[in-house]
Amino acid sequence: MSTNDSPEESGPEPAGQPPQDVPAQPVQEPEQESAQAAAQTEETGRHRLAAGLWPPRVSRAQLIVALLLFVLGLGLAIQVRSNSDSSALRGARQEDLVRILDELDGRTKRLEEEKQALEDQRKELESSSNQAEEARKQTVEKERQLGILAGTVAAQGPGITLKITDPTGQVQSDQLLDTLQELRAAGAEAIQINGVRVVAGSYFSDENGAIAIDGKKITQPYEFRVIGKPQDLEPALNIPGGVVQTLEKEQATVAVTRSAKIVVDALRAAKQPDYARSSS
Repeated sequence: MSTNDSPEESGPEPAGQPPQDVPAQPVQEPEQESAQAAAQTEETGRHRLAAGLWPPRVSRAQLIVALLLFVLGLGLAIQVRSNSDSSALRGARQEDLVRILDELDGRTKRLEEEKQALEDQRKELESSSNQAEEARKQTVEKERQLGILAGTVAAQGPGITLKITDPTGQVQSDQLLDTLQELRAAGAEAIQINGVRVVAGSYFSDENGAIAIDGKKITQPYEFRVIGKPQDLEPALNIPGGVVQTLEKEQATVAVTRSAKIVVDALRAAKQPDYARSSS
């Protein structure tokens, strides 16, 4: 007797039958996800950096720091330039450097002596039993000194004679002025150039190919009569890069002679002030 299978019953699906179609979901690899995240982060970082740089935001502290850096750089530049200006001294010989140091020591010593002299005058005035007589003596001495400086009184003493011969006519008034200033710095007390007394208010000028002092023309050779300490005056003119070397570059001949007695007898008329009056 055979048994019929019921139609409701279904057996297992035959092997090899394809499953029903299901939409495929794309699968992203981990490396791709990391690259996309990095790209998004980089783009966001660029936007933030651009927003932080523009428009620029400068705080007060940053301005102060920038100003300090500018001042520091300027100071360093000036220092470098000043060091380069002293290159002439770097190349100087040892004896020249010793001479320069001796000149500086001499100037310091003269200032100390002047200071001590003023201190002595003050003490004499304070301790003198006859202060009026002492004051009168000091007044007379001061008048004589001022007369020498003003050029109204003749003077004599040790010093040097400086003669400048300029055959090519290259020496200008400013070079004679530099010579005068160097002599004054070395302690010159009275100066006469070609018969013209040089004082504090004297000036040099170039006039029609000639040199004039206080409007009076002088011709070469230019002769300086200088009263002062010869041991200070002569080395001051011969320092490296100084007056003598500068004039010799202009093809001029310079001769310096020491003397135990220099006479400065050119005088200037004393001028009476128009408005100033003594307050004592």
